[in-house]
Order: sequence, then C-alpha cells, then structure tokens
Amino acid sequence: MASQTVNGKAFEYALLTEFYERLKNITSVSITKNEPYITAKGFFESFKEQEQETFNITASASINFLIDIEPRLSNGINEDDILVLELVSDQAGQTGDVRDVLIIRSLQKWEIGISAKNNHRAVKHSRLSQKINFGKKWLGASCSQDYFEEIKPVFDMLTDLRDSDKSIKWSSIENMHEVVYIPILNAFKKELLRLDKENPNIVAENLVQYLIGNQDSYKVIKGNKKVEIQAYNLHGTLNLPFEKVKPKAKIPKLKLPSRLIDIVYQENSTTTLLVSLNEGWQISFRIHNASSRVEPSLKFDINLVSAPYTLFTNHIFVNG
Repeated sequence: MASQTVNGKAFEYALLTEFYERLKNITSVSITKNEPYITAKGFFESFKEQEQETFNITASASINFLIDIEPRLSNGINEDDILVLELVSDQAGQTGDVRDVLIIRSLQKWEIGISAKNNHRAVKHSRLSQKINFGKKWLGASCSQDYFEEIKPVFDMLTDLRDSDKSIKWSSIENMHEVVYIPILNAFKKELLRLDKENPNIVAENLVQYLIGNQDSYKVIKGNKKVEIQAYNLHGTLNLPFEKVKPKAKIPKLKLPSRLIDIVYQENSTTTLLVSLNEGWQISFRIHNASSRVEPSLKFDINLVSAPYTLFTNHIFVNG
C-alpha cells in the first residue's frame, strides 16, 4: 500500500506541474503550495530522474487531451481570471469526493477535478466490522439490527482470538473462508438486497456515487506505456464550452443506476461478490484481511467491473 500511495502522490504532483508548464504561457495560472502539494513534491523527488521523466511524459499526454476537451483550461476572460491548480487532502475522500487534483477558475465559477491512479483500478478500499454501519456510511440508509446480529458471532470470535494472542495470524484459523469470509459476505449480500428493497431508487444510485465520487471528475490511470482517461460526467459539469470555443470531443452524461438486479458470488470464488445494477453497472466486492494478524475487521477491495456505454474512455499510448 505504501508504494501505491507514494506512486499515486508522485503522479498527482507530475499532473499539477505539467498543467502549469503547459498553460503558463497561454493563460494566468497559479499553484497552491499547500500541505498535500509539499507531500506529493517530496514523493516525486524521491524517484530517480528516469522515473520522474516517465511520470511527466504520462501526465503531459493526458493533459494535451484534457486541454482539447476542456476549453476553459486554456481560456480565461481576462488577466484576473486565474486558473488555480491545487492538490486535495486525503480527508476529502471520506466525504465522497474522490478528486485528487482540483483546477479552479473562480471568476468563471468553474472547476474540474481529476482522480489520479497509478497502475491500479480499485475504486475503494472499505472496511466491515461490528461497529461499521456500511448502509449509513455508503448509502445514507441504516443497516438493520438483524445484520449486526448476524455478523456478531464472527467478529466476536475474531475479537476473542486477538485478545487471547495479540500476534495470532489469520493463517492459524482453519477453514477461514467457511468460518469468516462466507458468513460475512452472506450477511452483507442479504443486507444490501434488503436496503435496496426498502429504499427503492436510492441504494443503487448512492452505491455507485459512493464508489466513483459524488462530484463530476476525470479519472487518469497511469499504466505501463499508456494512460487511460475516464470521464465521470454525472451532473453535466464536464466538457463545457468557453464562449465560442467548443470542446474537440463530446462527453455524454453518465446514467446512474436506479435498481439493484442481483448479487452473486464470482465463479469459483468464496471471497468475491458481483453486484449487478441496471444501466450497465457491475461492481465486484472482494473481501480480505487487511493485515497478517487477526483483527475484528475485514477489508473490501471494490472494483468497477463494467460501466454503461456512456462512460467516456480514452486510451493514449506513451513513449517513455
């Protein structure tokens, strides 16, 4: 996880500085040198020159494309219309804002955000425990008492194990999948279906918004010699023209789901549930223990398996 964070932050820094370099001669632009900026700069500078170059080239390729589809990046009303570039603190993610890089023109009352990913596609890493009310936290609809009673024996057992031996490892639990993962996943599945049934039209939409963020944003995923750009245009605030300057490509609005269709185990898996929703959304929830030592909490690796055809995606190949 540590190297994932370091790589991710270094890539955010590269995006910010490449935006600045690319736009400083075209429009008024400034960088907010806040704490997240200083942290990211430190991570970026910890890489060798060749690796820094790869970050920069990848960032530069994605920025050229974003400038084409976001005319307001390079067009200001006048010299006072400053384009402000800033990195967001990690705290924002807890409130459903997944954006890492913010680009703001306050004079135009306009901003866009970018979520920067380095070689990984997981959308969220969320925990389950006896205390976590995932319904309330993710969906705005509280979990039932039945759910907490169903998961209690498993988490009580894990608590007892940990209390009896602080250094006990997960590997010492026999049939772990049968006694830990499957009961928890079954309870989670049952509760998600109940929440959807009792809160029609709300749960499916809120689940996707929890995962992809509640603000419109671009996701820039740095891969090996390529970069992928996805546009999550939920509210229609991306891809706006500037006066008579129109974007060079059209980004459709993304349709959120309104209902949950089904939840099944992934084939030959005891750790992963596939949640299918209408409008072409499918999400996988893979449960795992976050550390090697036993603790009364489990983690989900949550991925978008499929998205609607209206999700705008562009792949750019990069030399470097």
